[in-house]
Amino acid sequence: MERAQLERELEALHTECWGWALACVGRDSDLAEDALQSAYLRVLSGRARFDGRSTVRTWVFGVIRLTAIEHRRRRGVWVMRKAGLESAIDLADPSPRADAEAESSEQSETLVAALATLSPRQREVLQLVFYHGMTIEEAARVMSVSLGSARTHYERGKKALAQTLAELRIR
Repeated sequence: MERAQLERELEALHTECWGWALACVGRDSDLAEDALQSAYLRVLSGRARFDGRSTVRTWVFGVIRLTAIEHRRRRGVWVMRKAGLESAIDLADPSPRADAEAESSEQSETLVAALATLSPRQREVLQLVFYHGMTIEEAARVMSVSLGSARTHYERGKKALAQTLAELRIR
């Protein structure tokens, strides 16, 4: 695929890519920005190659996911070195999130809280399917897991999410 075409594809997908990067790094906007920039650089420089086995969107989301994992790992090591182990656990981000306006309603806050209770794989597959409109098969490619594994995480995640939402509404 030519660079100009890749640039057009990335431009069209940027909003979704930003949302996915935020989800992959635990909603840390600075880290998401760094990870997304690095992912774009990998895509445009040719370090990440599109082989045509999936859609460009699915491929780009996979590159973002792997890049975000790398950035989170590096950030964790850096924080542990600089601040010590005790202060590295559960650091709160005091800055307002880029999507704070969208999550201002009570319903959105409830959904975000419920999603946070899911396992990382369940949360990833549900976000890819519901927020980014991917099929379970496409989500499996992004997550680098088998289709059966993605289906299992999807079904278990939906059940756990429904149960958590029901419990939160009762309170």
